[in-house]
Amino acid sequence: MKQSFDEYAQEYDAWFLNNRNVLYSEVNLVASTLKDAGRVLSVGCGSGLFEMIMAKEYGITVTEGIEPSEGMAAIARKRGMNVTIATAEEADFGSGDYDTILFNGTPSYITDLEGVIRKAYAALPSGGRIILVDVPKESSYGLMYNLAKALGTWEHPLLEGVYPPDPYPIEFVKMANWRTTAEKTALLEKAGFVDLKYAQTLTAHPLCSDLREEQPSEGHDKGDYVAITAFKA
Repeated sequence: MKQSFDEYAQEYDAWFLNNRNVLYSEVNLVASTLKDAGRVLSVGCGSGLFEMIMAKEYGITVTEGIEPSEGMAAIARKRGMNVTIATAEEADFGSGDYDTILFNGTPSYITDLEGVIRKAYAALPSGGRIILVDVPKESSYGLMYNLAKALGTWEHPLLEGVYPPDPYPIEFVKMANWRTTAEKTALLEKAGFVDLKYAQTLTAHPLCSDLREEQPSEGHDKGDYVAITAFKA
């Protein structure tokens, strides 16, 4: 997985920049979860694209990141982030060092998500928050991605006329393991997190999701990108 993200680091950024409305719909969602977030650790910060946009356009500063890909981390560092090279499973989240631990788009690439969530709970201070943002398995995008993953390609008759003009790179689709919102909720509650809140974006069909920029709405019943925020009692 790490090697693939190293190899396709530039392609990752290019895809988001070519799908501006999808990018900004997702940034709007992530930014909405970070109000009064205190010191934030971004786990799986990738190229730091979201963090760069939030700093420049939303006044939200996230400078600390963890990222297993050297190629991604190199880009994030050029964008002003301090990045530790490690997987979420290997990384040290500190002990009360952060008020918020953010997983933006990364839960589907974490093998031992349960263990990572437990580690985040132990690292956070009382009142600290964890934020899981990802494509739910049950969403339109989740179903489409899983079909493309099973087929190993976007170029298949079953997907003809279904996927967007510029689909997410198949290399990243093949590596992911999407989970349902219910699965992630259960893991958070099992770890001891409380007061779960949900927000969503990308509510249009995947074919149309880049036609306009969306603002997030409450819930998780229709969005293809969903944020779950939970707190340590």
